[in-house]
Amino acid sequence: MTALGAALVFTVKTVNQKFLDSMMGFAGGVMIAASFWSLLAPALEMGEGGSLPSWIPAAIGFLLGGIFLLVIDKLLPHLHPEKPIEQAEGIHPANKRRSTLLVLAITLHNIPEGLAVGVAFGAVAVGFESATLSGAIALAIGIGIQNFPEGVAVSMPLRRDGMSRRKSFLYGQFSGMVEPIAAIIGALAVVFVEPILPYALSFAAGAMIFVVAEEVIPGSQENNNTDLASMSLMIGFVVMMILDVSLG
Repeated sequence: MTALGAALVFTVKTVNQKFLDSMMGFAGGVMIAASFWSLLAPALEMGEGGSLPSWIPAAIGFLLGGIFLLVIDKLLPHLHPEKPIEQAEGIHPANKRRSTLLVLAITLHNIPEGLAVGVAFGAVAVGFESATLSGAIALAIGIGIQNFPEGVAVSMPLRRDGMSRRKSFLYGQFSGMVEPIAAIIGALAVVFVEPILPYALSFAAGAMIFVVAEEVIPGSQENNNTDLASMSLMIGFVVMMILDVSLG
């Protein structure tokens, strides 16, 4: 889906800003819904019957996920789409090319998304009752849908900067490469260390909420399309909720 979004550079010269903002808002809604329905709710359920109150593993994992992304955000050189190079973040961003910084920004977003999918499938593999294959597939579909605008967000700015269509596409789709890697890490961690599952689920949820609050929602509303982006976020939330409840 990331590659499909990046492939728009071969068919159009520009993408309507309202469309981009609505897609970004939609992605935020999908991520928020996935964080609760597919990750936090199962984490709370799995915590029941343990020696600790059920909310403790979920709360600890959720906060650790946000802290983890905060630390990565401060360390990893990156540039959010549509921002001037002077607003690049991380350690020594001035030493990096704009194309590299844009790819690293979307890569940062994809880490918690990959972890979420991997942990969900890992929970199914170890046989937890509250984890279902259809629910994990629903999460993968939802995350896949919101990857589309991320591919666009990298390839289109690079094309506007004068990069060839082929290179713009390659950089755009490359930003999604970390997602399956993170998914494998998340799945393996759960399979081999089953007791951490509630923490792992809520960790992925916290990391995704951090991304939504720090970049996705602000990015969708910085071009004065606030109402459109807000309604798109609600639609994305409902779509992901329906996917999770109906399939899970």
